[in-house]
Amino acid sequence: MAGRCPDAARSRPADAAGGLRSRREAAPSAETEDAADSLRELPRWTRLYVYGMHGVTLDVLLSSLHGVSSRRDPKLLGFSSPYLCVMHALTHFALEKIYAQKRCFRGRPVVFHLVFYPSIYIGLQILIGNMNTLAEQVRVVSGTQLAAHYVLALYFSQVFHRGMSRLRYQNTGPLSKPDPGDRGDGGGARPPGLPGFVRFLFFGMHGFLDEVIFTSIFNLVEKSDRTLSGHTSLWSFLMYGSCSFVVEKLYLHLHFSRGWGTWRRLPIYICFIYTWEFSWGLVLRQFDACSWDYSHYPHNFMGLITLLYLPGWVCLSLYQDMLSNVLLRIKCTKDVKGLSGERGEVNGQLESKKKLL
Repeated sequence: MAGRCPDAARSRPADAAGGLRSRREAAPSAETEDAADSLRELPRWTRLYVYGMHGVTLDVLLSSLHGVSSRRDPKLLGFSSPYLCVMHALTHFALEKIYAQKRCFRGRPVVFHLVFYPSIYIGLQILIGNMNTLAEQVRVVSGTQLAAHYVLALYFSQVFHRGMSRLRYQNTGPLSKPDPGDRGDGGGARPPGLPGFVRFLFFGMHGFLDEVIFTSIFNLVEKSDRTLSGHTSLWSFLMYGSCSFVVEKLYLHLHFSRGWGTWRRLPIYICFIYTWEFSWGLVLRQFDACSWDYSHYPHNFMGLITLLYLPGWVCLSLYQDMLSNVLLRIKCTKDVKGLSGERGEVNGQLESKKKLL
């Protein structure tokens, strides 16, 4: 009896230490599960926002490529309108519901992806294209346009909807600066956010939307153009995408690391935006590819920047911070047994089978 007591006494501290270690190791896992449980489907307004912005981007891209093939214009101008933005948002929201019906085609995925979904997509695109001419004359769609619509339908069913189905929205908990050490391997306590490349794409598409809305309003006021047709340039995608990406980095550092308020950050944003616009314009002008000229505006410098647009840049800078806060709440997830969209669920509730990237 006396010989066994010391062993028992030594075993109790060891068991206690082991239990403490297990609790410490379980803590990050519990935090990760809590973070995963707080993830929900993307809000409807967020999806509509992305759908409309994405549709405008495709409009600009296709019209710009058409212009390059016919005019060889280095400005790479493309066209869209706020009206088309709304139509794209509603159309792709409906296509989201169509994509969710793929569960009815189990065992026949080829029929869904190559026949059913493309047929619905092409029909909706033809309807949008003829919306303004139904009372006059139905626009005939060429074989080239049908082929382009079919390729885009494959892109939406195979790439776009799959990517959207991985996104979730964290609507609880305070915002915090993303952890650079979290590479999405599931080892961090917080779920991974959007990759930098995706954020760049988002800001580039948003730049297209900004310019299309601005130029459409300008055409309405100055030229009484009620079609609300606006234009932008493919170069704007790179310019806005890179500029907003850097401004977001400034926001994350100045707000979360230094605690600077909005009005203290704003002058830095404005100085960087004007420097970025001037630098891009100076380079593009060397190749006759600069799509803007402010020479006829007051307070301009070399026709590349003007103080007349200062209120607009201030508003966009403030809005940029709001967008960054939204993007901080969007997380990427990965399903162990396939994407939720492949089970007929697009942007549905996060299930226990999902693990964080």
